[in-house]
Amino acid sequence: MLGAALTVALSALLATPGGAQESGFHNRIGPNLPTPSVTGPELPPPVAQADAALSLKAVFAGSDKPMRSGLAWRIYEDRADGVRPGIVARSEAAEPTFTLAPGAYVATVTYGFASASKRLTMAGVPVSDGLRVNAGALKLSGAIGDVKIPPAEVAFSVFVPIGTNSEGRLVRSGVKAGELLRLPEGTYHVVSTYGESNAIQRADLKVENGKVTDATLSHHAATVTLKLVAAAGAEAFAGTAFSVLTPGGDTIREAIGAFPQVVLAEGDYVLIARHDGQVYTREFKVESGLDRDIEVVAKAT
Repeated sequence: MLGAALTVALSALLATPGGAQESGFHNRIGPNLPTPSVTGPELPPPVAQADAALSLKAVFAGSDKPMRSGLAWRIYEDRADGVRPGIVARSEAAEPTFTLAPGAYVATVTYGFASASKRLTMAGVPVSDGLRVNAGALKLSGAIGDVKIPPAEVAFSVFVPIGTNSEGRLVRSGVKAGELLRLPEGTYHVVSTYGESNAIQRADLKVENGKVTDATLSHHAATVTLKLVAAAGAEAFAGTAFSVLTPGGDTIREAIGAFPQVVLAEGDYVLIARHDGQVYTREFKVESGLDRDIEVVAKAT
């Protein structure tokens, strides 16, 4: 009986008010403490980089002479993933300013057929930079002796020679007299055509950095007016078909009308006139700068 009583007493001492048992050693330490959490110092959020201004200018290479006109600027994304970069900004100002987000870009400037490019990085602060362009310009005209050919009557084609071929690669055709053709520095082959037949002159011209090469190509030609008449000085027959040939029989020009005008290089020619089923011929000579009428008399031969 005594043992049973001791067992009941010990159980009562170890029981908690809620019925759960706890270790006596734990009760000596005190109530349960909360588990501490681990935290770091509070850092401010990162500051986003703002858009910034990119100011650009172009100069002629080797001279630092600023380029004031004829410029076209493009700003591209500088992508490293192989995707074709898109244009993010453009301008035709001499010294443009672009507002760009942080990142890598490629700036390009074109001056006619010449161009330059540069990689740039924007990081939220203004950037000023310049591009150097190897370029000059051609300004062309034609003349007969001391007389300038009207711009509407002459046209030019410009080529880059390749090896021994002076017309290796066409740069541009149909260049007008007085037009400023902007080109990379180098030597070019120019073909000048006066009229629409064989009055052609050629020249090799050099374009230098920052300079305009002003060249006049001298033609040896004249304008002739073709006529088929019943007698010298008489009224021309309408609807006549004319053929201008070399003495060797090569056709230079064909025209139809009462009195068509033809520009021909100086030299000897044969004129054939066809009218009402009849054919008439005449030999004639062209002298440079001497514009005149060439009459074929319609008479039986």
